[in-house]
Amino acid sequence: MVIEISGKSQFVEANGLRHHLLVYGEAEKGTVIMLPGITSPAATADFLAVPISEFGFRVVVPDLRGRGQTDIAPAGSYRIEDYAADVTGIVGALGITDQIVIGHSLGARIAAAYAVLHAPDGLRNLILVDPPTSGPDRGPYPTTQESFLSQMNEAKRGSSLEEVRRFYPKWPERELRLRLEVLPSCDETAVLETHANFQAEDFFPFWKKLTRPAILLRGAESPVVTPSAAADLAAANPTIPIIAIPGAGHMVPWDNFRGFFEVLTPVLTGGRKH
Repeated sequence: MVIEISGKSQFVEANGLRHHLLVYGEAEKGTVIMLPGITSPAATADFLAVPISEFGFRVVVPDLRGRGQTDIAPAGSYRIEDYAADVTGIVGALGITDQIVIGHSLGARIAAAYAVLHAPDGLRNLILVDPPTSGPDRGPYPTTQESFLSQMNEAKRGSSLEEVRRFYPKWPERELRLRLEVLPSCDETAVLETHANFQAEDFFPFWKKLTRPAILLRGAESPVVTPSAAADLAAANPTIPIIAIPGAGHMVPWDNFRGFFEVLTPVLTGGRKH
């Protein structure tokens, strides 16, 4: 069964690659750029992009380099700077001048680097969702390379719903089935190099340079942004609010969609400033 996706496919040339995007809605109130995680092609954000677009935003979700229908990049070019430059190129290709950036996991790291390295015009808000805090002298990323490879190989051979559910027990069935469909599009080198950089690259230098408006949302049960890691983040940059979403692990909006949107909605609509 093929899961229906509401976004319209679009391709742009940026930073030396052909990037595939899913685009939702019209930019009546600006553009929201959503940056997914390490093994999450753009289609996996459909359940988030649709309700966000209903607030009057155009929502743009790219397949990150080496995922989905975006070109596979040369080995050695899956550094955070490479991903951030991709975002800058996509924004320029689309002529975006009024933007909110939401990044989850790897996407949150990319979003922070994009804001710091490229200082984009018209960046209205930055929403980081459970960014990996692993890095030099900070311990490993909690999901191993072997676990990611196992999931990818199972999906390529045709794994069952029960098999994928053991990794994501709180997810709705639609999102589990969608993950099974799109996971085989993730290039192995892209995933392995990015995972290695979760240990080799330090998120904190970017985090320390962020200024408001920005917000960090973490899963209250996340093994990625643990209470200890959240305390380190707060100490490193006390100006950025850090909010825990109850009942959620690392895959925050998948685990607790309602709780995630209860925090996100006023940020998007201006109903409350954090």
